[in-house]
Amino acid sequence: QLQFVESGGGLVQPGGSLRPSCAASGFTLDYYAIGWFRQAPGKEREGVACIGRNGGITNYADSVKGRFTISRDNARNTVYLQMNSLKPEDTDVYYCAATRSSVCGLSREWYAYWGQGTQVTVSS
Repeated sequence: QLQFVESGGGLVQPGGSLRPSCAASGFTLDYYAIGWFRQAPGKEREGVACIGRNGGITNYADSVKGRFTISRDNARNTVYLQMNSLKPEDTDVYYCAATRSSVCGLSREWYAYWGQGTQVTVSS
């Protein structure tokens, strides 16, 4: 059974940094593109960043370009989202997701497997 364990969310002040991680369990990430999504209550789940199977392809939402960096360590079966210069509007539940593909996209319909989410709160 494909599962993710997400961690690394939390409370941070504006301008601060966090690095959530997404560890795969029950399968190897080598064959999967991974996306990070976020969702606030009552809003649509939106794509934030994604990374292709071998890490050579990445895509970012305009709202996070230059501030967020997605990376993967296939040896550790883990994907990371480095979030810098955080803003209050980045406050959301963040989810990782996987799709068996070499390339990636920011549409949630691409992805078949989802983590349980980790809360990120940016507040002073």
